[in-house]
Amino acid sequence: MAIVSNTVDYLDGDAVLEGFFAYDDALKGRRPAVLISHAWGGRDEFVAVKAKKLAELGYVGFALDIYGKGKRGGSVEENSQLMQPFMDDRAMLQRRIAAALSAVKLLPWVDDQMIAAIGFCFGGLCVLDLARTGVDLKGVASFHGLLIPPDNLSAVDIKAKVLVMHGNDDPMVPVDHVVALEKELTDAGADWQMHVYGNTVHAFTNPVANDPGFGTVYNALADKRSWKSLVAFLQEVFVR
Repeated sequence: MAIVSNTVDYLDGDAVLEGFFAYDDALKGRRPAVLISHAWGGRDEFVAVKAKKLAELGYVGFALDIYGKGKRGGSVEENSQLMQPFMDDRAMLQRRIAAALSAVKLLPWVDDQMIAAIGFCFGGLCVLDLARTGVDLKGVASFHGLLIPPDNLSAVDIKAKVLVMHGNDDPMVPVDHVVALEKELTDAGADWQMHVYGNTVHAFTNPVANDPGFGTVYNALADKRSWKSLVAFLQEVFVR
């Protein structure tokens, strides 16, 4: 095994974006790819590590960039300022993540018929929105994602299989959002599943999350369980 990683610039209109990719150079031929959508702070080391872990599983991991090359937040206020325009304009968000899908298909190691997407927190909302556009994608998985539906899409058949991993006590995702998503996915004809972890709040996969007052706390057991669920999900969706 020889994990190779690098960055690549790609475009959404005039916006220059910078993705981070990783793959196992010891493998031959094209292979499935997994897009990784970052949390509200921007593309960071957390998603780079996930890309490398996915490369170790035999996939191409591609940590996409929603905000733009070099744009990162360093505080709650900065993160919110970066995220909010995309929450307010979901069509822009959907175009931005679709640009990442187009970019990953061009990588020479990628089987462009075998692509899935995962996301964390804000990134979970991003990959759910990608599925909501009806794009031909094998699957999407959301880790403690925001579940707020977009206001610009309706009655779209969802082709991607959907896995949602959610903390039961997440203060940022009320129960009515969970129930609404279940109905939305059912009405869209999606093959969906939801894993709910008890005694778990937001950001449960992030080892540095430690702010109970804000509702973000790392949970090692939920982190381990959710990653195992993802591995099984990817094995399922990438079967030819």
